[in-house]
Amino acid sequence: MKILIINGPNLNLLGKREPEVYGSTSFEEYFETLKAMFPEIQLEYYQSNVEGELINKIHEVGFSYDAILLNAGGYTHTSVAISDAIAGVTTPTLEVHISNIYKREEFRHKSIISKSCIGMISGLGLKGYELGIRYFL
Repeated sequence: MKILIINGPNLNLLGKREPEVYGSTSFEEYFETLKAMFPEIQLEYYQSNVEGELINKIHEVGFSYDAILLNAGGYTHTSVAISDAIAGVTTPTLEVHISNIYKREEFRHKSIISKSCIGMISGLGLKGYELGIRYFL
């Protein structure tokens, strides 16, 4: 099984950015934990702050991987193009958010990408990625 985790803008700052919201662990550190938890899965990780690069990555793997876990960051609330990219591929995509988007600013309550995803995990911290992988298993 091949699963790609895609993180969008500002998630490269995990462990440094707003630790009261996002925790003090970098995603690279957490990714090593995930790989150790799921040695039977080919897990890959990609992060970009650039909308077009996220779309290109979805297109690149969207017909050959078994699953995508996507935390689109701020693009969740603004990117019709990312939503269209998810809808245009056959690989199922699960939306993941570290924070509970419904406990944050009003503009974060609307996810443009949700309609193209098979589901959403929100507000469970980094554990949401693990739960997403378990869903696909």
